[in-house]
Amino acid sequence: MLHQNAVLHEMDYAEKHKASLGVVNFFIYTFIYAGFVFLGLFYPELLGAEIIGGQNLAFVYGLGLIILAIVMGFIYNYQCVKLENKMNVKQPQK
Repeated sequence: MLHQNAVLHEMDYAEKHKASLGVVNFFIYTFIYAGFVFLGLFYPELLGAEIIGGQNLAFVYGLGLIILAIVMGFIYNYQCVKLENKMNVKQPQK
């Protein structure tokens, strides 16, 4: 039985730009997550403070991190598709 890819893979000219965009997003998220860890290590009583609807800061911050990761994923995908459409234009055959 022969297994082959369903899609032909061609050169991706946007690959380097997508990789650098991913690294930037990684550091943004890591910085925000580090804030959560910092609060947990040095100010745990602050994470127990009730802020929104009787929920404590730890819950709200943690839920915010999850939602941020999802939103950043959608934004990253949108930006990658935009880069691919811009940079991977097929040249007409001569």
